[in-house]
Amino acid sequence: MSPSTAFLEALKERRSIYALSKSSPISDSAIQDIVTQAILHTPSSFNSQTTRAILLVKGEHDKLWDITKEVLKGIVPADQYASTEARLNGFQAGYGTVLFFTSRSAVQKIQDAFAIYADRFPPWAVQSNGMTQLAVWTALELEGLGANLQHYNPLIDQKVQAAWGVDEDWELNAQLVFGKKEGEAAEKAFQPIEERFKAFGV
Repeated sequence: MSPSTAFLEALKERRSIYALSKSSPISDSAIQDIVTQAILHTPSSFNSQTTRAILLVKGEHDKLWDITKEVLKGIVPADQYASTEARLNGFQAGYGTVLFFTSRSAVQKIQDAFAIYADRFPPWAVQSNGMTQLAVWTALELEGLGANLQHYNPLIDQKVQAAWGVDEDWELNAQLVFGKKEGEAAEKAFQPIEERFKAFGV
């Protein structure tokens, strides 16, 4: 198998797994190293290094989803909350969550340095954040962990900042829930590739 084939196979295996449990086939330090290496080596525009992350496992992970339940209970109509809570319980059933953030000051710094591109740096920072999410997600999949990506920001931002002393400079972007796989991914449908990709001169 060629190196690129192995890489693409890893991308194919990375799927949204919602049936998760509170165990991991690798150590917490190994998970921490995956997140660290992804942050260090995922590209960013002009090497601006705008992505930030926090790893929560075990009780800290449970605390995040208790916070999310508390916030949503105050927003979701009472007659609809049971289904919302069931979904949140599913995320809490996992082993951990990686919180992904973008540093506002890092974006501002690169905007000040290259003013001609100032309006482009915020979306480029989001792109870098997304690439980091994919890198972590794929690496966790290769280690035998299932995961799914959630977006309860900005609803939970203030309580997350208070709970873990997060710098207000960090803007929450996504929450990657992971744990031992207790089910398989749903069937995936693809739009015709001819509508999504074109090649010239090949």
